Amino acid sequence: MRRSPSPAARPGSAAGLACLLALAFVPSLPAAPLALEREVNTFIGSKDDGNTFPGASAPFGLIQVSPIGSHYAGWRYDDEKIRGFGHSFLSGAGCWEQGGQVSVLPVTGRIGPGGDFDTADAKAFDHTRYASAYSHDGEVGQAGYYRVRLTGYGGIDVEATARTRAASERYTFTTGAEGHVLVNVGQANERHSVIGSVIDVVGDRAVEGKLVTRSFCGGHQYTTWFRIEFDRPFKAHGTWGEQGGLPGARHSMEGELKPNGAWLSFDLADGRAVTATSAISHVDAEGARTNLRADGMQDGRLLGFDRMRALSQQGWREQLDAVRVQGGSRDDRTVLYTALYHALLQPMTGSDADGRYRGYDDAIHRADGWTYYEYFSLWDTYRAQNQWLALTRPEVARDIGRSLLAIDAQGGWLPRWGYASFETNIMTGDPVTPFMVDLWRFGALAGREAEAWAALRRNAFGMPPLNSRAAGRSGNASYLRDGYVAYDRAFPSKGMDVDPHHGGSATLEYALADCALSQMADGLGHADDAAALRERGRNWHKVWDPQVRDADTGFSGFPRPRDENGAWYTPADGHYSPRSQHGFHEGTAWQYQWLVQQDVPGLVAAMHGREQAGRRLDAFFAYDALVQAPLTAARKEWVVGPYSYYNQYRYNPNNEPDLHSPWMYTLIGQPWKTATVVRAAQQLFTNAPNGVTGNDDLGTMSAWYLFSALGLYPAVPGSGQFLLHAPRFSSAEIALGNGRTLRLQAPGADGRRLQYIQGVQVDGTPQHAVWLDWARLRAGGTIRYTLAAQAPEQGWGTDVADLPVSWCATPGSAMQ
Repeated sequence: MRRSPSPAARPGSAAGLACLLALAFVPSLPAAPLALEREVNTFIGSKDDGNTFPGASAPFGLIQVSPIGSHYAGWRYDDEKIRGFGHSFLSGAGCWEQGGQVSVLPVTGRIGPGGDFDTADAKAFDHTRYASAYSHDGEVGQAGYYRVRLTGYGGIDVEATARTRAASERYTFTTGAEGHVLVNVGQANERHSVIGSVIDVVGDRAVEGKLVTRSFCGGHQYTTWFRIEFDRPFKAHGTWGEQGGLPGARHSMEGELKPNGAWLSFDLADGRAVTATSAISHVDAEGARTNLRADGMQDGRLLGFDRMRALSQQGWREQLDAVRVQGGSRDDRTVLYTALYHALLQPMTGSDADGRYRGYDDAIHRADGWTYYEYFSLWDTYRAQNQWLALTRPEVARDIGRSLLAIDAQGGWLPRWGYASFETNIMTGDPVTPFMVDLWRFGALAGREAEAWAALRRNAFGMPPLNSRAAGRSGNASYLRDGYVAYDRAFPSKGMDVDPHHGGSATLEYALADCALSQMADGLGHADDAAALRERGRNWHKVWDPQVRDADTGFSGFPRPRDENGAWYTPADGHYSPRSQHGFHEGTAWQYQWLVQQDVPGLVAAMHGREQAGRRLDAFFAYDALVQAPLTAARKEWVVGPYSYYNQYRYNPNNEPDLHSPWMYTLIGQPWKTATVVRAAQQLFTNAPNGVTGNDDLGTMSAWYLFSALGLYPAVPGSGQFLLHAPRFSSAEIALGNGRTLRLQAPGADGRRLQYIQGVQVDGTPQHAVWLDWARLRAGGTIRYTLAAQAPEQGWGTDVADLPVSWCATPGSAMQ
């Protein structure tokens, strides 16, 4: 695959030298051991609907600065022009309307009647019209720093950096006596409609205002306030609106889809570089000002671009230094550290520097001594990214748990996909339950267990009122009565998605969540609820039709949705195929059949024994082809397109429902096959703009890669179990955030060859079990893997005694 023509600047490159020189002149910054920010390539995932953004952000930052183009998610690597630089982005999500508000672009030319920006024509201020060409040559994307050259308007270099609550941009003009900065508040990302906006020019150095936009996939409206301050005065200014431009004006207010913005003109004889420091808030105008003062100023003065960049990249070095690896190529290191970078972008800080945040009741609350977080893509992140943060950033995980409980208290219900200060109801199932149970398991809910249990029980045993924005378990009426979510495409929805529209997959998701919650109930002493939830964890049986047969492969027994009368769903042609999308959200019965990891013995029995379950996995993964061509077979045999998950019977590495399925081999006693599949899947992650599979989904795919490359994976929600597999690196150290370090040693590990575990030692003691639980991992220590080139089919991890016990195993089932 073609490497990015613009990888992150490396030590020894011109950009890398510039970075070192800038850091050298920033006082009072402790030295970091490695310049790990340069190991990150922010362009990874910015093509082929990975939907990451290449611009600057801090870890869990409230503000991001990145280019806006014609792609629905805000930017795509091969967009032809840059419309502006927005100040709010999600990383890797699949919906449209993902921020990008406050589109700022430096330009040259004459602004006035008949000029390059004709004030008599409002269309002259449309950022799709005034967008600039740019060049990937010399473009830099590091953790905390972005640079690109605009080739329009005589050539302008744009740099961006960001701290948690404020950002800085430097525009260096190369020609002209006068330069302008356009601040467009009437437009945002492609398809992200602005409902109304206000902008004010304040004095001779600042603009501020607000804009109301729609959320994720056409959802609820919300407000973003902003303030931008410049490092020197502008000599002229004006605003534009529906009627065109008005030189000298200081205020403009417009409605839905109406042009609105301001221009600020600078005398380039005073210096060709103009620096803008910005901040946003979801609370109010004072929140934006407070954030700018807190992270963009010191002693009443703007920090300056180089100072802010140094602070930003120092912060990233500290975060990235939590993982240290040896072995692998330069590209391997870049892919790993970029995955770590993407996994640390979300959720985003929601509380302002003074602690205030806007709750789900639309009231202003204060997080005193903790951070309130926003933007929870729970259907995605409960699978891997949540566990990564709990493992390595326990203080962040604690505040995430507290934030979710605040959402429940203030909004009346736990979220499913929380965007800014409201619920979007995107996606299906019950992701908040396994997400929260894992936080409990990892100790992140310590002191709040009772509050969390009450919220989770209410969600599992009830439904939100009709007038609530939250949908909760919208299929609970049939699920609690009959044990399955009835498949009903006509069921009313509070958003784009609702569980009965996907009754088959929703049932599987509910059952998985119930089993996870039963473990929390048991741990907290709620015996009756634990027993009831444990039984419900086996409800996957209610949508398992043993009569369904896949015609081409000959396998029988698959999940199948039921209608509201209890009958198996049959399409109009009279034939139900497990390769169809009917009743399954973003997938098929072939892909969802593995979402039963809470009851592996029961699933194995339903598949007619371990041998047949293994053969079915072999067909699902095209296992023989992977063995023959482990470096290339995945792209040929599996689901390749990011949205090609329907009418498929093969593994889909681009989407969440079957992400855990490589470890189903391990759970049935065939861990060497897990190693083969994981190694093949890793080839899909490359040091290139298309180097992420599917949407990165707020760091989910990146967290999957982190775990896969390091040699352990949390495949069973709620269990606290991490399944072991062959690492990609010969050595890794993971700082656990509690003063302890987990060391992973795999001498001879090589990511370009198939390798298998021959044996494992934990602190020098042989480890026969295929898993370690959280209590053991959090103590740190050393896991040593002995790898072999040949698959030991009767060796490590193949005895039933070596496998974890399924908490919700079907009574009477056995691993046979």
